[in-house]
Amino acid sequence: MLTLYYAPGACSLAAHIVLEESRERYGLERVDLAKGEQRSESFLKINPHGRVPVLRLDGGEAISENTAILPYLGKRFGLWPKDPTAELRALSLIGFFAATVHPAHAHISRPERYATDPALFAHIQETGRTAFHGYLKQIDQRLAGRQWLGEQYSVLDPYAFTWTLLHWLHAVR
Repeated sequence: MLTLYYAPGACSLAAHIVLEESRERYGLERVDLAKGEQRSESFLKINPHGRVPVLRLDGGEAISENTAILPYLGKRFGLWPKDPTAELRALSLIGFFAATVHPAHAHISRPERYATDPALFAHIQETGRTAFHGYLKQIDQRLAGRQWLGEQYSVLDPYAFTWTLLHWLHAVR
């Protein structure tokens, strides 16, 4: 059985959505980031990077990072492009979410990762907010006139939804 290590309000939501929609039986292990559980000895044995998501596979191997987890789940559940060019576009978009959108969101939600001086936090957040809004507009433009980011519903769509939802949740706090 697959097991997802996740944290509420984190990017692990994308994999959680895919697992839920798969209707396959899976396990969940909540990691409390506020309590620092991601830095606990027991969690670091699962993922030495101390981050969520982590997907424990049927055989016990633990895989981290959405860039690996989402394509795996997509292939397993038929939510991944079969055409090599479409797959390349999907990998490119997952990379964009992980390496561009996610860091911009982190500038908003966790400025202390980028500076030790609290006087700089507001500037870091504003820079992140400007970038993040621009990236959301790019996603919106990509969706113009279409229902899905790819040719059909895929793991890309819950990943995009995750960033939209996390932005909204952060904005209303």
